[in-house]
Amino acid sequence: MFQYLLSFSQGHLSSLLEGTYPSLSRHALPHVNQLFASLSLYLRGANVSVEVSVHQFFNNLFPLVYTKLINPGIEGSMMVGNEMGDCLRMIRQDVNPFGTQPAVMAQEMAESSGAGRQLGLALEEGLEVMNATEHVSMSKECVKGLVKMVYCSHCRGLTLIKPCVGYCLNVMRGCLASVSELDQPWRRYTSLLEQLTHAMAGHHSLELALLGVRDHVNEALLYAQLHGPLITATVSTH
Repeated sequence: MFQYLLSFSQGHLSSLLEGTYPSLSRHALPHVNQLFASLSLYLRGANVSVEVSVHQFFNNLFPLVYTKLINPGIEGSMMVGNEMGDCLRMIRQDVNPFGTQPAVMAQEMAESSGAGRQLGLALEEGLEVMNATEHVSMSKECVKGLVKMVYCSHCRGLTLIKPCVGYCLNVMRGCLASVSELDQPWRRYTSLLEQLTHAMAGHHSLELALLGVRDHVNEALLYAQLHGPLITATVSTH
């Protein structure tokens, strides 16, 4: 569930990096893949933090932006590459090179994916309930009634022929009597699904949040480029 949305958003972001920021795209794409892999795991019920995953993505992006966009060619001149990268990842939130975009994106994704996760888990639970009802045992009387019901004109779709009055309904009532206790829980379950669906289509729309990932990352990169000198000066003090 939601796999198409995830794939589309991931491709949307990857195309942005490849087309607009080719100097860092090859190195950034593994981090893009990791971000969407984490989102996919969360939506399937795994113990993953969406906010941590988003901030981790920007932490990993910062060394690439710093050495390839803000200060191209600086990599290796200040310290060994891996050591420099680790340092930049650790201080990213203190330096704040991407403005408000990481925090805003993390909050939006956490809220919308939370509703999506609950909807997905609820649908899976509902599928198990429905599968269970398929294996409900029927009495001999019920089976006989179902066989006779085949000859009821309306049950066969022959609506112009006068039907057996109330026969179809009476047979179904008798056959489903053993599972009648599921009625109220099922009604509550479908009501919950309706509420979650409205949440998904409204303020917590997962589709809109995923489609907005590209714009958040683009705005973050533009912010970093615009404030390059200040970011460089701030990094030098750490």
